[in-house]
Amino acid sequence: MVSKRFALLVIIRIVLLMLTMTALAFIFARTELFFNQIILLGIIIIQVSELIRFITFTNREIAKLLMAIRYSDFSISFRGKKGGRSFQELQDAFVEIIEAFKKVSVEKEAQFKFLKVIVDNIKVGVLAIKEDYSIELMNKAAQDLLKTSTPNYWKQFQQLQPAFAHEIDDMEDNERRLIELVIKGEKQQVSVQINRLKILNYRYTILTFQDIKSEIEQKEIEAWHKLIRILTHEIMNSVTPVTSLSETMLMMLEEKGQPKPLEDLSEETLEDLRFSLKTIQKRSEGLLHFVEDYRKLTRIKALQLENVSVKELLEDNANLLRMEFEKAGVGLKVQSESELKVPMDRKLIDQVLINLLTNARHATEKEENPQVEIKAYSTRSQAIIDVIDNGMGIDEAKMDQIFIPFFSTKEEGSGIGLSLSRQIMQKHKGNLTVKSQPGAGATFSLVFKV
Repeated sequence: MVSKRFALLVIIRIVLLMLTMTALAFIFARTELFFNQIILLGIIIIQVSELIRFITFTNREIAKLLMAIRYSDFSISFRGKKGGRSFQELQDAFVEIIEAFKKVSVEKEAQFKFLKVIVDNIKVGVLAIKEDYSIELMNKAAQDLLKTSTPNYWKQFQQLQPAFAHEIDDMEDNERRLIELVIKGEKQQVSVQINRLKILNYRYTILTFQDIKSEIEQKEIEAWHKLIRILTHEIMNSVTPVTSLSETMLMMLEEKGQPKPLEDLSEETLEDLRFSLKTIQKRSEGLLHFVEDYRKLTRIKALQLENVSVKELLEDNANLLRMEFEKAGVGLKVQSESELKVPMDRKLIDQVLINLLTNARHATEKEENPQVEIKAYSTRSQAIIDVIDNGMGIDEAKMDQIFIPFFSTKEEGSGIGLSLSRQIMQKHKGNLTVKSQPGAGATFSLVFKV
């Protein structure tokens, strides 16, 4: 409606201008109408000026609207503008646009303040660093944890917290790390995660961190209690029969508190003594093996990384164990991407794979068609080796316990293998995970970051 009325008024002005120019042309050569010519020329100038003003009025109003939006100046008003009825609807539309932008701006400001209150009140420290190393955000929890105010630039932060800044500079994207800091004489265990992202053509580094010292101390206490219970149980199982047999042997060798003469010791007594000593030796060796297994958990050597062909790794381990699998009647299949290579400590990963394959073979012994498959593949950020069996599976109640040291589902198992294997994978900055359902087999996955 506005555009039609605008076009009609423009046409009317052009027609009037043409009529005036025609009249001027008609009387132009008549000298006696000289003053009429001057009047008509003046009218033409006024009509042209009016036409230009009328046409550019819309552009000026739109320019004002756009500049108001550009600089977020919503105090400008279009009410009461003199533009005639043809522009009234346009001015009303401009007013509505300004009001809408004003409302959005108020809502945006309210949301920003709301999010700022939330960020300042969460117990996790948040630090946002822009690509020009300016610090865009540092919430209250971060200031309290690091005992510092918000610096303007990352270099200032490096001067305030050099150890913390060095650890962060060394971290990769999406990495989580436990850092020990000493802040104003107080030792803290800080869990840090780093994320790098791009927003509106700017790259940001987002750090989230929190002090988990109290949680770690609580978990350490629980771990010590659990370890003490396990060690006590195992040692008592070995020491009790040794003590009992020692008592029995003393009773056989003494009479009324005095040693028996050698001639009083019968062949049967000597045989009993020999049997008791063998039993003591056996239990002592068992206790030594248990202690040695415990030492394995605490003595994983430093990694010697090399770029290993995963296909070659899997085939070598399969060939090593194939004879045992054939004796047990268990099928073994290897499937791997031919070009897949992963940095790893070959000897340690061999140890993990042998342990997993041995467990898989045992898990399938009672199946009609026992099968174990090793499958290696890669995703965008991970290389994964799956050890899959079609055995009895793992009970859901035991899924969370199989990686606990000394816990074993096998009667003669030490409970060391899976715990040690997970530690080796974590030392590779990866993980060892398991998926299983009772009666549907199990899949153990070695996950490497690439």
